[in-house]
Amino acid sequence: MESFALTVAAAVNAGTILALAALGLLVNERAGVINLGAEGMMLVGALGAYATAAAGHGFWLAFLVGALAGGAAAGLFAVLVIWLGTNAYATGLALSLFGSGFTAFAGARYTDRQLPEVTSAGIPGLSAWPVIGPALFRQHPIVYLTAGAAVALAFFLFRSRAGLVLRAIGESPEAAHALGHPVRWVRSCAVVFGGALCGLAGAYVSLVYAHLWVEGLVAGKGWIALALTTFATWRPGRILLGAYLFGGVTMLQFQLQGRGIDVDSHLLGMLPYLATVVVLVLISRNQTSIRLDMPASLGKPFSPNP
Repeated sequence: MESFALTVAAAVNAGTILALAALGLLVNERAGVINLGAEGMMLVGALGAYATAAAGHGFWLAFLVGALAGGAAAGLFAVLVIWLGTNAYATGLALSLFGSGFTAFAGARYTDRQLPEVTSAGIPGLSAWPVIGPALFRQHPIVYLTAGAAVALAFFLFRSRAGLVLRAIGESPEAAHALGHPVRWVRSCAVVFGGALCGLAGAYVSLVYAHLWVEGLVAGKGWIALALTTFATWRPGRILLGAYLFGGVTMLQFQLQGRGIDVDSHLLGMLPYLATVVVLVLISRNQTSIRLDMPASLGKPFSPNP
């Protein structure tokens, strides 16, 4: 049972990274903007947070710097795509490549350092429960912040006027513009907010999940987060479920290795990405559900000038 509790705790820890990034991307896509630069934003956030913590400025300030770095990278994307009209897909890919190259260059000085492991006392009282305590109630505060963010985001999108405006812009920006809503400003704010969450997810990787910096630290998690938004059919609650599912698949490779199962490590490393492909294939078979849930203007440019 102790081994099971540790496995669940590790799956939640790994899933938090994907959940944070996917929640940010969900806001982008609900506003009708698709940003393929999640990997780059997470890398920039991871390096910014790690550099801040390595300089001795504290972990909470490091998380803030990571979020700001991701938001700044997303702001650049917003200016290029929303205001200057560049192609969103090409710009997003360029942002991922830029983030990868920039952090490889700027982070070279930090590769030989290692931060102390971040430990959490957990939730008083609940953390002492057998099995469920070690599994769920001894996590880093960011884990609980992520769950709270999913609830708050669900309320914002489906129970508030501002969320209704955001979704309306994602469905028909022309109609929203005709009603007087500032479509480009709303989309820009959504993109920057999404980038901040991606940066926070990257900070979580470098400060809590790995507590070190190496080139390419995020290791494709940004792309899995992009797929997760489709898997969740653009709903925050399903993002949490999918993130922890993928986190469990990620931890499965370590469990198999720990039990001495003779499987090539490269094949085990493929498991999270193989699961992503399988899930997307299964989801894509139900085209009706995707059409009903997907924002109608997703990926389509908008200009207020005819």
